[in-house]
Amino acid sequence: MVPCQTLDLARHCLTGLLLLLPVSLCLSVKAPSHLSQHPHVPSLVPHAPLPLSRSHFSAKAQLDLTTHCNASCFHKGEDIDKGHITEQLAFETLYADGSRTLTTVDLDKDDDDDDDIANYIVPTPSIRKKHKAPSSLHKRMRRQIYGADGRFNIRGDHFLLDYPFSTAVRISTGCTGVLVSKQHVLTAAHCVHDGKDYVKGARKLRVGFLIPPSANSTKQGQVPLKKPLVRWVRVKRTRVPKGWIQGPQDVSMDFDYALLELRWPHRRPFMRLAVAPSSDDLAGKRIHFSGFDSDRPGELVYRFCPVEDESNDLIYQHCDARPGASGSGVYGRVWDDALERWERKVIGIFSGHQWLEINGENRDYNVAVRFTPLKFAQICYWVHGNRADCSQD
Repeated sequence: MVPCQTLDLARHCLTGLLLLLPVSLCLSVKAPSHLSQHPHVPSLVPHAPLPLSRSHFSAKAQLDLTTHCNASCFHKGEDIDKGHITEQLAFETLYADGSRTLTTVDLDKDDDDDDDIANYIVPTPSIRKKHKAPSSLHKRMRRQIYGADGRFNIRGDHFLLDYPFSTAVRISTGCTGVLVSKQHVLTAAHCVHDGKDYVKGARKLRVGFLIPPSANSTKQGQVPLKKPLVRWVRVKRTRVPKGWIQGPQDVSMDFDYALLELRWPHRRPFMRLAVAPSSDDLAGKRIHFSGFDSDRPGELVYRFCPVEDESNDLIYQHCDARPGASGSGVYGRVWDDALERWERKVIGIFSGHQWLEINGENRDYNVAVRFTPLKFAQICYWVHGNRADCSQD
């Protein structure tokens, strides 16, 4: 197969790929027989918010989050008690005026016994031994790029304003976000908070919507600009899970997500959330995400790849990415029982890069946070403000 080496060929390849994917996925109109049963989503009972001191906004934005993990870290999600869970699911709210509150939560009384809590923990599979350390398979071109660069630049009105690419937005601290409601954006927590304090840019946090080049031409016959402009919207409220706010030295990717509430609703399509299924229950066992990688300024960059490994809290993969892609909405085609078809849904947030040491082997991955039933319940509550609208579908 001839590689897409020029931008024009890349556009044609991407167009063909996007046309072929729906066709291949629509060949099966029924849920596959191996599909796992949807997990039960718990209900969170929030307590009255407690006022906190104002943030100092002293942290520096870190666009290239890198962590290290060993076997105990990889399996730690399996051995957790109710008290620790509810502590992690508490959340901090930052308001536009700089004030903060802390909201603690409990699980609903029907969800708080030990047997029910065990249902919210996805058993961590054994690390797949068929994969050797990536360094032994191929030489890295640059950090977070595995072998040949498999990213596509998304250009033109047809792609930039069409779903799912239209759900990707810029975050003013240098990251990416994904639209998950008419007024809410999910991004990575490290884009707004370093684990100890909010970053300087979170004081006046904004979300940027791309305006395609043709829409920038105001006069008839005027040559459109080559790159899209950005329309910025202020953020009214930011929510970060307490599981992330532990101090920079204790930062882990497990809770690296934050929800931003815009000052007013947008008019673009958004992507629904879902509890992250096993990779075996994703169409093609693939994940996808679009972001604003730092090495391609002004461009929206799309990529997809298979899931390599997964723990209870993280998705390990080799999707090519650079700093700036952090906070991208990681989505897959998930079977929707109500619609009886495969639907794109956000199942995680791209976090960064991790060195994983298992069985004496060092493995190199890009990593996304998985939406477990508990995280889904938390984020859904942030979006809807009630428990009634928070179920798997």
